[in-house]
Amino acid sequence: MEPINIITTEELEKKIENGEELNLIDVREDEEVAEGMIPGAKHIRMNDIPARIDELDKDKEYIFICRSSRRSENVCYYLQDQGYKVRNMVGGMLDWKGEIVF
Repeated sequence: MEPINIITTEELEKKIENGEELNLIDVREDEEVAEGMIPGAKHIRMNDIPARIDELDKDKEYIFICRSSRRSENVCYYLQDQGYKVRNMVGGMLDWKGEIVF
């Protein structure tokens, strides 16, 4: 299995601060995102990814986010197998020190 590209919470925070164009997808459950999301992230629950895969563009890179980075890693493996460019935010929201929106 091809290893998954990762990004740390610090690296992501810097990219956001620099105003980089990013495609962030939060795969947590509704009650988890209610506690706050990274600004600009799109919410697609992990279990909804297969049904909503056509919303993703194979020419773009997506950064996946969850609570601890385990679910997002699973999503990354699944999508990478389908030919998508993905990156997993390691440490998840537990490690996120940046801004959050509700």
